[in-house]
Amino acid sequence: MMVEGRQMTRSEYTKREAELEYLKGTRRTEVQERIKEARSYGDISENAEYDAAQDEKAELDEKISRLEELLNDAIVIEDEDIDTEFVGVGLTVRVKDLEFDEEEEYAIVGSSEIDPEKNYISSESPIGKQLVGKRVGDVAQIDIPDGITIKYEILGIFKRELS
Repeated sequence: MMVEGRQMTRSEYTKREAELEYLKGTRRTEVQERIKEARSYGDISENAEYDAAQDEKAELDEKISRLEELLNDAIVIEDEDIDTEFVGVGLTVRVKDLEFDEEEEYAIVGSSEIDPEKNYISSESPIGKQLVGKRVGDVAQIDIPDGITIKYEILGIFKRELS
């Protein structure tokens, strides 16, 4: 059965909710004040300040809309529901590259949490797709776009702390 929506951890969901609240409250008020101030300068047909403020409002409305859609479609993974027997969203997996004999850790996250610098990879990415569902001792074979195949042995699966 295919699940609709995007998986995200409870902490990410809470963070996105707070961002949405800020955008709909404080940020929207700031933009409305800019529009009001720009109107006070007179003729809005040739008012660059007014045009810029309207553009900012449109961008803000779009961002609010995207966040609302993301939150409405979210499948929240609760911390207590995270099982460390299998690789999945909300977990960190330690792998060994079998060709280079090097170890790496990846935090498996929902697509809205990706951060390559921290090795936060999406469960929907090519690597994430091949790691999800694996157990310690399994080998994941990942075909990357350059025609190269990477083989990772799963060394450990554990709950993670996001920073």
